[in-house]
Amino acid sequence: MHTGEKPYQSSQCDKAFSQKSDLVKHHRTHTGEKPYQCSLCDKAFSFILNLVKHQRIHTGEKPHQCSQCDKEFLQNSNLVAHMITHWEETILMQSMD
Repeated sequence: MHTGEKPYQSSQCDKAFSQKSDLVKHHRTHTGEKPYQCSLCDKAFSFILNLVKHQRIHTGEKPHQCSQCDKEFLQNSNLVAHMITHWEETILMQSMD
């Protein structure tokens, strides 16, 4: 059960966390620590998810696919921005009817 208690307080700012692991990750925003190194280039990251996203540049993986035109994207945010073009086209076509 979640109590909402946040016993792990940052020593650098007023943020607090319910899990110690979240505090450790947050602490990297203050220290600039980047423990996740790309094995294919010199880039390093504070968070493993950022490394995973970065590695797609090297692998060419584009896991987010448009359901309208099958175009593929590295990041979901780029897919969402792309989908707006389809919505705008649909609205424009409907207004011409």
